[in-house]
Amino acid sequence: MSDYILSCESTVDLTPYHLSSRGISYIAYPFTVDGIPYRDDLGRTLPYDQFYEAMANGAVTQTAQINAYEFTEYFEPFLQDGKDVLHCCLSSGITGVINSARIAKEVLEERYPGRRIYLVDSLAASSGSGLLMDRLADLRDEGMDIETLYRWTEENKLRVHHWFFSTDLTFYIRGGRISKTAGTVGTLLGICPLLNVDDHGRLIPREKIRSKKRVIGQIVSKMEQFADGGTGYSGTCYLSHSACPQDAEAVAALVRQRFPRLCCPPEINSIGTTIGSHTGPGTVALFFWGTKRSG
Repeated sequence: MSDYILSCESTVDLTPYHLSSRGISYIAYPFTVDGIPYRDDLGRTLPYDQFYEAMANGAVTQTAQINAYEFTEYFEPFLQDGKDVLHCCLSSGITGVINSARIAKEVLEERYPGRRIYLVDSLAASSGSGLLMDRLADLRDEGMDIETLYRWTEENKLRVHHWFFSTDLTFYIRGGRISKTAGTVGTLLGICPLLNVDDHGRLIPREKIRSKKRVIGQIVSKMEQFADGGTGYSGTCYLSHSACPQDAEAVAALVRQRFPRLCCPPEINSIGTTIGSHTGPGTVALFFWGTKRSG
């Protein structure tokens, strides 16, 4: 068993069982639905189907960052137990939460001078962060020490690719990811924008594709272009979706067809309530290991 804690945030969009079985701890983001407070506890308190149904019916959702006090309360028991911590934060291109984690780190390392908290700006989101955490758990289980693992994470985190499409632009317009004019025209024309996460961890619109069938083909083509070994990719592939399981299944089926050497079938998870508050229903995301992201 390792002598350190591997930690992340609820925005990794994996199941509680998955994280528990891999020995990965997490801290939950706060959010509200019509002013009622919740914690993004991976669908246990507020099931995902109820959350997205509420959004579709017009509920107002708001998210907030984890603050420094919450990080301090979360990290301290690990240090009290004599454990160091490697914690991966949601991308700084999406949120400034790493700044709160840094404040907690400074406070706690002064309080526990023999202990260390290693913070990583993952430059990743959703199950892309989950894909990264799973690899870190593998390396930990193989015996890699925390300092070496921290360096490996910094050197390899940009190799996690994130590609997204949405069939409902409502919440991308509301959040400013897509302009109102472009979103209105796109909706009328049946445009499904294809987006990805760039090397600064920002969500960037890349292509405007007409029809769901075409965007499904294109998102898998991006995997062919960027995955390690192209169609010979033999690593792990994750998908996540916001209340559109059939679309995610369609992508997974095409991935299985085009990548016959995958080590295991693509794993499909739900986009959680933190990220889902901004995407709304209708988003599918594809994650895999590939060439280092640039631009």
